[in-house]
Amino acid sequence: MVTARRTHRGIAVLATLGAVAVLPGAVGVASADAIPGYRIADGATRVGGSASNSDAPRLRPGLHTDRIKRGEKKYYSVILDDRTNAYFSAVVAPPPGTKVRDYGDKLTINVQDSSGHTCDTGASPFFRGGGMAYPIADYATRRIGSDRTACQKAGPYYLVLSRQGSAASGSDIWPIELDYLEEPPLKDSTPARPGQGTWSTATPAPRTDTTRRTARGGTGFNDAGSVTSGVWTDRIRPGETRFYRVPVDWGQRLNLSAELPNARGSSGGATGKTLGRTSGFVASGLGLGVYNPARGAVGGATFVPYRGEPAAAKQFTAPVDYGNRFNPVNAVSAMRFAGWYYLAVSLHPDTARYFPQGTDLTLRVDVRLHAKAGPDYAQPAGTFSVTPEDRDTARTGRTAQQAGETAKSGVLMTVAYAGIGTGVVLLTGLGTWTLVARRAAAVPVVTAGTSGEPPAPPAVPGQSTRTTQQGQRGSQFGPPPGW
Repeated sequence: MVTARRTHRGIAVLATLGAVAVLPGAVGVASADAIPGYRIADGATRVGGSASNSDAPRLRPGLHTDRIKRGEKKYYSVILDDRTNAYFSAVVAPPPGTKVRDYGDKLTINVQDSSGHTCDTGASPFFRGGGMAYPIADYATRRIGSDRTACQKAGPYYLVLSRQGSAASGSDIWPIELDYLEEPPLKDSTPARPGQGTWSTATPAPRTDTTRRTARGGTGFNDAGSVTSGVWTDRIRPGETRFYRVPVDWGQRLNLSAELPNARGSSGGATGKTLGRTSGFVASGLGLGVYNPARGAVGGATFVPYRGEPAAAKQFTAPVDYGNRFNPVNAVSAMRFAGWYYLAVSLHPDTARYFPQGTDLTLRVDVRLHAKAGPDYAQPAGTFSVTPEDRDTARTGRTAQQAGETAKSGVLMTVAYAGIGTGVVLLTGLGTWTLVARRAAAVPVVTAGTSGEPPAPPAVPGQSTRTTQQGQRGSQFGPPPGW
């Protein structure tokens, strides 16, 4: 970040600005045949969870990264107050192509107090993609509320992660990314849980916009491509998971459809032909998962079969409402705050028999209903809100990184203009100073035997001779008065 400072070297300011470069975060570049792995957030803090809470490393709000082995349990410590809701998410990201076992390979996430009592039901994200390895995530919470009895006091708490899995699964060590978010308390009373029947559960038809825009899916939450209501297209390869994000405000809900085309040359079914190869039924060919702004899973990922014919994985969410957190159904409970929601689309490696070079992906995004006022937070909502800038980023399809670079460019241009203005003013002032000094030096010097005072300059109407002489005297020793 360049800081504008008052200086007498305007040209130097411009030179410094010219040397500033906005550099994007490092992105792993994969070969044509390789699938890029999950991108850990730039600047995430490295931590090493301990096997005991007695020496657990301290987590502070923000992103952290660690690694976890099969059968391992890790502890991380946090200090919580008695007013703030805290969310602790974990993303486990085995490298693409890793062998995993559905339902058997999973991560358990819990928050405990200093007595070992669990604060809520926690979460246990697991794989359900027919043996496909892809990033899975969910969160555990410490929530403050009149309906709660445990974990309401200020003090030390612990995030506890454990990984279960079969020895037949591959890759003994997996990278994990932790996110610690705090939701501000409310000024007034807590909104009630929405009543039953206040919104429809019937899935509407997907959008059919004739205009299609290009989306740029990322490898995970940190480089997800932004989208909004409309029809978007992208490319996806077998074994790949692509992430997108969409702003959803209070009162709004998502109707989503991720679609594959028919395979060229395929007649469909288990005996169809594709590119001269015998095709087969892929039971979990295409998957679609949804996550809320705290990376909590909105239900489970939906996987649909693929057999060479068009296929669609769909999700329809509840409207965003603060009171949803009191609903026992996870898919409803997760729709508890506004902000960026994330979509994860996965294509099974076995679809390579249909799409050896990858395929087009159509994403139909429908943000339904009008936004409404949210709860009255006692502090800025931050992550749990939607801003005009968020909507603009989504409309233009920029990633979070690109939006950040645009913001930085705007700041740098502002500083540049300020530097130019400062330089011009300084140079003009220095020129004026020099000119006045030279004119003052040209006044005749009184020698011995004269009256002892230099001749008075011609009087200026409305100005005394004394004032004019003071102005000349000042010009010999510094800038003109008022400069």
